[in-house]
Formats: sequence, structure tokens, C-alpha cells
Amino acid sequence: MIQVFEADLSLLEHASAVVELMDEYSRDPMGGGKALPSFVRNNLVSELRKRDAAHVILAFVDGKPAGLVICLEGFSTFACRPLLNVHDAIVSVEHRGRGLCKRMLEVAEAVAHRLGCCKMTLEVLEGNVVAQAAYESCGFAGYELDPRMGKAMFWEKKL
Repeated sequence: MIQVFEADLSLLEHASAVVELMDEYSRDPMGGGKALPSFVRNNLVSELRKRDAAHVILAFVDGKPAGLVICLEGFSTFACRPLLNVHDAIVSVEHRGRGLCKRMLEVAEAVAHRLGCCKMTLEVLEGNVVAQAAYESCGFAGYELDPRMGKAMFWEKKL
């Protein structure tokens, strides 16, 4: 049986699932290929719980954690409305190909509508063609404000 829902991080089962799935994601080449640091394992859930702008969606298959989407609310200055960024998305290896990503993104979209968001955003690695196909099937696409200026790029500066 597949269940997809907004997590209640005060529940040990949900909190444990978040850490377990984020660790699996972190160990995957798409997540950097290393286990989550102990600091993150020990503090991730409590830090997420402090943030009203964090929204966590879980998928369970036969009572076991199978997928996770963590969204963070942002703000679009151009639309003067909130937006919802899909910050992390993982489907556990043994459960891939079953449509869990799409189902979790549908729940995330319902959250975005409830919040009055103008759009949802996400970033995806160029080499992660499976995730790209999943996101495209849910209506996501690269964006550009003016075709002459090209598509948006995602950059970072570590602090």
C-alpha cells in the first residue's frame, strides 16, 4: 500500500523517515556520495520544525519510508506572492519507477495552492535525466524571462 502525505515532524516515525531518506539521498552520487554528517542527522528535524516555511512530504510503501520531498517557501518579487521551492526530492532506490515522485509533487502542489503561491521551483543536476523526466511530466521546465538573455542558471557560494 502506498501512502503520500504531509509529514508531522513531531511524530518519531516521520522524523526518523526524514533522516533515513536524506541520508540515502546524501550517499547517492546525485546527493554528493557521502553519508550525512552526524550534526545534520542529529539536528535536521529539530531545525526543520523551527521553520514555518518548511513543508515536508513523505511517501511510505507498505509502512516503510520510500520517498521524501522537502519544500521551502520563498517569495517572488515579480509576482509579489509566495513561491514554493522543492529543495530536496528523493525516492528510495527500491521504490523508483512507481510514480512516487509524481505523487509527492502533487501533494507539494496542493501545499503551494493552499499558501497562495504563484509558482513552484526546483533545481536538478544536468546528469540526472531520470529526475528531469519526472519533473517535466509534472509540468516543470527551465525558465527564461527573455529568450535573448537565455535560461536561468543556478549558482551557489558556500559560506
